[in-house]
Amino acid sequence: MPTLAVGVDFLSEFGRLQKPVQKLTRDALGKFAEHTHAGLHLEKISGSRDARVRTIRIDQGWRGIVLAPEKGDRFVLLHVMPHDKANSWAKTHTVSVNEVSGVVEVRDVERLAEIADAEAVSDTADGGEQRLFAEVSDADLTRFGIDAQILAVARTIRDDEGLDAVAPIMPENQADVLRALAAGFSVEQVWSDVVAPRLAEGPVDTDDLDAAVERTLGRIALVDGPDDLLALFDKPLAMWRVFLHPSQHELAYRPTFWGSAQVTGGPGTGKTVVALHRVKHLAETRDLPPKSVLLTTYTRGLADALERDVARLLDEPQRAAVQVLNIDRWASAVVREQRGAVRIATEDELRDRMTHAAQAVGLDLGASFLLEEWRHVVLAHAVTDVDGYLSAPRRGRGRGLTRNQKHRVWEAVHRFADGLRTDGLWTHLTVADEAARLVAARPERPFRHVVVDEVQDLHPTQWRLLRAAVATGPDDLFLTGDPHQRIYGNHVSLRQMGISVGGRSTRLKVNYRTTAEILRWSMAVMSDVAVADLDEGMDSLSGYRSALHGAEPEILGARTPDDEAEELALAVEQWRIDGVSPGDVAVVCRTRRLAEKLAARLRAHGVTTAGMHETDVPAEAVRIGTMHGMKGLEFRCVAVADAGAAHLPLPVAVTDAAEDPVRHALDVQQERCLLFVACTRARERLRVSWSGTRSPLLPEVSAP
Repeated sequence: MPTLAVGVDFLSEFGRLQKPVQKLTRDALGKFAEHTHAGLHLEKISGSRDARVRTIRIDQGWRGIVLAPEKGDRFVLLHVMPHDKANSWAKTHTVSVNEVSGVVEVRDVERLAEIADAEAVSDTADGGEQRLFAEVSDADLTRFGIDAQILAVARTIRDDEGLDAVAPIMPENQADVLRALAAGFSVEQVWSDVVAPRLAEGPVDTDDLDAAVERTLGRIALVDGPDDLLALFDKPLAMWRVFLHPSQHELAYRPTFWGSAQVTGGPGTGKTVVALHRVKHLAETRDLPPKSVLLTTYTRGLADALERDVARLLDEPQRAAVQVLNIDRWASAVVREQRGAVRIATEDELRDRMTHAAQAVGLDLGASFLLEEWRHVVLAHAVTDVDGYLSAPRRGRGRGLTRNQKHRVWEAVHRFADGLRTDGLWTHLTVADEAARLVAARPERPFRHVVVDEVQDLHPTQWRLLRAAVATGPDDLFLTGDPHQRIYGNHVSLRQMGISVGGRSTRLKVNYRTTAEILRWSMAVMSDVAVADLDEGMDSLSGYRSALHGAEPEILGARTPDDEAEELALAVEQWRIDGVSPGDVAVVCRTRRLAEKLAARLRAHGVTTAGMHETDVPAEAVRIGTMHGMKGLEFRCVAVADAGAAHLPLPVAVTDAAEDPVRHALDVQQERCLLFVACTRARERLRVSWSGTRSPLLPEVSAP
């Protein structure tokens, strides 16, 4: 029976089709396998570049572009387009099998030929100035899977901008090789990091399209029947299976890591997907007792999302082996079991108590400074006495203290902490600290494996708990995160936590969610600042890139908040007209209060709104919330509002430079990270607006 596989490009396009076209597409594809001779129902295209490229009728105005093999019953749906556009596509594109990787490759052969010819003429005119890949031999490029046509084009490329312009019309694997070389990777690094994970096993028959489809991991979804096919359109996680590119798949399904492993990368590089598939690998290849794999993260909202994803990805026996909890919830359960009820003190209570403690010892330092000293020095380093405090590192604490001041600070902090214990008050960090001690005292570790997502936001007390949760050994901890998305100010050295990832740390560099245009602007928010990683080094966005292209972000100011809301309402309506469902739109502000005010203004202009994490909301509701609430989410369109100087950076979130210049700089960097997170949640469209004075964090970036 003929079966229909689906290309990843189509899966990303499907959500952008208008609802009636989506329904017609589902109907047509659902009936595909009912035809005994599917090839008879595919139309040949007059003037097609490749006889294997056919079309399937969706309705009178729409066609699906299908790759039909010369032998075998595996057909591949590549795109759904308007009739005329589908015919034009078929006349300019070809399909081939790469001799090195053995995968299916699609290219705009006509456009590539035009570029090569035009550049050849240009070479004659300019005398052949230095080219981007002049230092790389033809032999190495061929060894990397660069075929003759792409090699000819590569030799014409002068700079990164030229590569960015032509890469989208190249076969993706070959473009990845060229991008890695352009990013400064050595020939050896390109081979080990890009080419080797994609090498075909055994000889490649370039005429065997069916076998090539089977090998095209990460770009083609192979399904067992029409039910599986239609499920791809209903379950986002089913699509994620397809988005595991070879480098991601190698990490997720590596048989064993001989110790802890770490995966870092910018937004949209697939870190969470890799973590979920690592859980699947552990659950399906190990004989595990119930709840012996912990999947955890920083916030409850993210943990809830992971819980839903695991339920879709794993079958019931595998699911039984996995426990999904956010770190604070698990720590609270551990402490309640031994200590009884846990009451978490409010920030106001903590501030009042620290103020009184400072006054009691005659210390003239503010409560905010002392609370940060307690969190990031005393609790971070498990300090229990004055000598420990005097010798503890004060990383990120810019204001210096004399030895005499440190003695008095310790008196105040110690008095403060004793008061919390006496009155039965806790914070999430003291709960984690106590839970770490309790778990470490147990005769057996509670988990066989621990997988942690968004690790950049965890505090040392929480890291101690995770280290105590699993015995040191193969596949003990699998960690994913991005230091550039650190929004809670915690700085950690894994080595000091007893966690070694030496030789088992990988950085993902390709964004598969956000367009290059949005990514370019968002990266400028970070102002080329390298941030501290988790292994006593620095991490930068060098080499980070997107595989997608789209519209430039809209960056615009308004005269008043009412004007800003009115213009935003018009933009939301235009997105709806363009076919974007309201549920695929998010509006974000720096604080909850700002979001609530903006929601009221938008409602006055006829826009229905709902909270970012609300359930059972109307279909016409646009999501609205805070930048912090955007962690772990993504939307087709994102509007960042109230991005004026009065709110970004948020004054109360930034330490005064006169009080602590280092902390001030770190706080501003944290505000940049928060804006970066919010902007990179957008898949297709980003709009940033403000009223009054523009925020100094918004970059001035001109279109390329």
